[in-house]
Amino acid sequence: MAASAGVNARVVVADDQTVVREGIVMLLGLLPGIDVVGSASDGEEAVRLTAELSPDVVLMDLRMPRCDGVEATRRIRERHPATQVVVLTTYADDESLFPALRAGARGYLTKDADGDEIVRAVEDVMSGQAGLSPQIQRRLLERFAEAPPVPGAHAPAAATEPPDGLTARETEVLALVAEGLSNPEISRRLHVSTATVKTHINNLFAKAGLRDRAQAIHYAYRHGIARPPG
Repeated sequence: MAASAGVNARVVVADDQTVVREGIVMLLGLLPGIDVVGSASDGEEAVRLTAELSPDVVLMDLRMPRCDGVEATRRIRERHPATQVVVLTTYADDESLFPALRAGARGYLTKDADGDEIVRAVEDVMSGQAGLSPQIQRRLLERFAEAPPVPGAHAPAAATEPPDGLTARETEVLALVAEGLSNPEISRRLHVSTATVKTHINNLFAKAGLRDRAQAIHYAYRHGIARPPG
């Protein structure tokens, strides 16, 4: 189910700053496939509105009074598993990012995200994927690379030919996904349209049995298509 496919995403916006909250609501009202059904000034109200309105997605700020975004996310995901949470916050530090993901957020954007990024994140989480900005993807990759190696594990050998029948172009696209590039960034790098990039990604996901970009990144590392940062 994707917003751009003609199915509206019912969204609740949670942010304690009135001007920011109203600005986000106004922006979302201009975006295709987004139907703002409510807005909340703190986490408590976000949880209550989720129970009343059953939105598809809550766009959640993190630092709010009474009940912060992490706790509100945890309650929403426990009580209303059909509602997905996309964090929309000023902060991209580890102390904000990882607690939110552990609480059940499926998406994470910073407030410099544009309308296309917000729509894409909403579409991704509604289809079961992770709606992460390229900046957040790169931080997750860095954290993954910092993790101590599993005892007995071996470094992936360089692939002599693409696995699972991937074409050379699909392998190239996969390597750029593993770098944390978004579809528009990949299209500029390869001088092709974003529609072509999306087709390559859909094809390689199908061939390799991948659900989302996080799985694709691990797949690229495992098969030697890309190396973790550092």
